[in-house]
Amino acid sequence: MRVAFFYLLLFVLVAVSFWRGRTDERVAAGVCVGGTLLTVFVGNKLAIDHSYFDLAAFGVDVLVLAAFLAIALRSDRFWPLWVAGLQLTTTSVHFLMILSPRLPGGIFGAALAFWSYPILFLIGIGAWRTPWIERWRAAPDIASRQAIT
Repeated sequence: MRVAFFYLLLFVLVAVSFWRGRTDERVAAGVCVGGTLLTVFVGNKLAIDHSYFDLAAFGVDVLVLAAFLAIALRSDRFWPLWVAGLQLTTTSVHFLMILSPRLPGGIFGAALAFWSYPILFLIGIGAWRTPWIERWRAAPDIASRQAIT
């Protein structure tokens, strides 16, 4: 059920990103889809319980982190910084698996999966608000700008 909800949320994110977003939102949605597909394809089926360090999953998370950092560095919006920070948190969980191998694998699995949902929500909110931000920035002077709610 949790996996089906994640895929549904991912589909909605991609739809909203291509409907209302700009390049940053679309690329971030593509990174999420690519990261999800790569994780499925390179994931070690023996490491599904997250009881040990999986180099392939770590590599995918590092690639996703690099992509989110690149988006954050070139974007003029604030949401990519949050997304990159949350992905950094996810990536750091892999180091915890090395440092604390005696902890139950479910803890690591929950920590790895947990931050995926806020990342999707942040990208979706960023895409949804894009038209409002663009109208606000297009105002001829500061006095004519309306508050963004």
